[in-house]
Amino acid sequence: MILTSDYHTHTIFSHGKGNVIDNALVAKEKGLKQVGITDHGFSHPAFGLRDRKIPKLRELCLQATYETGVEVLCGIESNIVCESGKTDLTPDRYDHFDLFLAGMHKCILYKPKSMFSLGIPNVFYSTLKIENPPKRLFKANTKAFINVIKNNPVDVITHLNYCCYSDALEIAKVAADYGTYLELSSKKTHLTDEEILKILKTGVNFVINSDAHTPDRVGEISLAENLVNRLNIPEDRIHNINGKTPNFRFKAFKEKS
Repeated sequence: MILTSDYHTHTIFSHGKGNVIDNALVAKEKGLKQVGITDHGFSHPAFGLRDRKIPKLRELCLQATYETGVEVLCGIESNIVCESGKTDLTPDRYDHFDLFLAGMHKCILYKPKSMFSLGIPNVFYSTLKIENPPKRLFKANTKAFINVIKNNPVDVITHLNYCCYSDALEIAKVAADYGTYLELSSKKTHLTDEEILKILKTGVNFVINSDAHTPDRVGEISLAENLVNRLNIPEDRIHNINGKTPNFRFKAFKEKS
């Protein structure tokens, strides 16, 4: 299994340690065709990307593409901010980005009601590692993920169920219907083997990403590769390996607009 592209990497524009060119150079060294610069979304008060920095980020992505020959995509790992399916990548910002990732994160500025239905409960129960959270939290998270997929041209749901609790099977069904990929993260364990075996039956497709926060980890997929081998996940369901490139929703959406 050979990684074609890594669509989830961070830089100093949010919570990463390297610059855009650093990630691109490692991607080139590892033979990748594309690398996504997907810094944390705007609603993260400490590490989120800021609007004033978007022009510089785009400029550096274009420059890194020219200097390395690797296609450097200007993306974002947006934050889910409410149950109705909104993220902090709002439509007025779409023109600035090439890649639309979405996930749940701690310490996010949620919409007011969702701070109490999603934000605080997820931090509390995940920090204490409570395996059976309240049903209302489970349902609220599931609703949020499903609505995000239905209401936004999201390319990839990142590290599903990391630091939160939801029905991965129901989310995978919707992702399969809408053409959104689920991420198999090579940074963190986020789905149980049982959950993965269940969602494989839905027909949803995957991408493997590093979630690199330092340049040296760009293209690092050993954790996810071990998972694929252990559970016999069909390689034809993983769309960024062995020369394949995903058909992303966000690009198609923008081309139609």
